[in-house]
Amino acid sequence: MSQESLVCNIKAPVLLQVENMKTELARPGVAVIDVTFPQVKHIDLQVIQFKNYYTAFLTVRIQQRRPAEVGEGPLKWRTCLRNYRLMPNPHTEECSHDYVSLYRHQMAGDVNHVTAVRFILRQPSPVWLQFNIEEIQINPCGQSSPQKVLPIWLSNPSAQEQTSNLHHFSTLVQELPDPDKVSKEVQQMWVLTEMMRANQTSSRIGRFDVDGCYDINLLSYT
Repeated sequence: MSQESLVCNIKAPVLLQVENMKTELARPGVAVIDVTFPQVKHIDLQVIQFKNYYTAFLTVRIQQRRPAEVGEGPLKWRTCLRNYRLMPNPHTEECSHDYVSLYRHQMAGDVNHVTAVRFILRQPSPVWLQFNIEEIQINPCGQSSPQKVLPIWLSNPSAQEQTSNLHHFSTLVQELPDPDKVSKEVQQMWVLTEMMRANQTSSRIGRFDVDGCYDINLLSYT
């Protein structure tokens, strides 16, 4: 997950209830999370990252001003991602705790000048009593996730260093043995091994006997 995400105000999930249905068993399996940006007026959305927690489907709505209306135009809500599947099967745990990244190219329409984001979570399965998305992080354009940067001497070697590296590589290649010669020697060793295995006797050889007899000088008395 990114460590340079935008500062966000994330509201607690609000569970949607059907009228006259107040019990947990009667819940429709829909929750809403609103996210705002207290330090900026609007952002050009680049990527949304979060960790799933038993949410099966996700819809993303954004509140934005049209480019020609920035600063004065009315705010409008629209859906940029509808019923995105987070779990292959809502009744099983597969992908229920995955980290998910949603990029701007996956979203419908313009995602610039966004003033708020609304996540609509759906879990139709009665197996999971609670569902949510956690660790929500939102990155605007121009503020990508941090990447490991190579040292300058590795990422931009000088011409002299490149020539030296090429010379060193050529020397190593020249010092390598001829692959054809190595292959022939390995093949010869394999043939000798097979010949020795084929000629190996299966009879048991005693420790001191020669042709079934013992040398009296090799025996000791106890």
